[in-house]
Amino acid sequence: MKWTILVIAGLFEVAWAIGLKYSQGFIKLVPGIFTIVGMIASFCFLSLALKSLPLDTAYAIWTGIRTIGTVILGIVLFKEPITIIRLICIGFIVVGIAGLKLVSH
Repeated sequence: MKWTILVIAGLFEVAWAIGLKYSQGFIKLVPGIFTIVGMIASFCFLSLALKSLPLDTAYAIWTGIRTIGTVILGIVLFKEPITIIRLICIGFIVVGIAGLKLVSH
């Protein structure tokens, strides 16, 4: 359950990052509200996950989920470039996340 909570926190992290782009610097009300709610939810779920996960592992995985999610959604939603070097770097992040999960207790 602790890992599920951490993944949910990471998904809210992706949601608020994308909402931040859509809010255009908090000029647009609805995306701005969505962004703030996503931030709060992300931190709440992260704090719940930290009750039973080590800080270093949880924080790295949380930010890794955000990084991977925002890159993927940036490509899909905002037509950001897909390059082999970007994909390789994302692969390194995925390997790092998997490694941290494997060595965590």
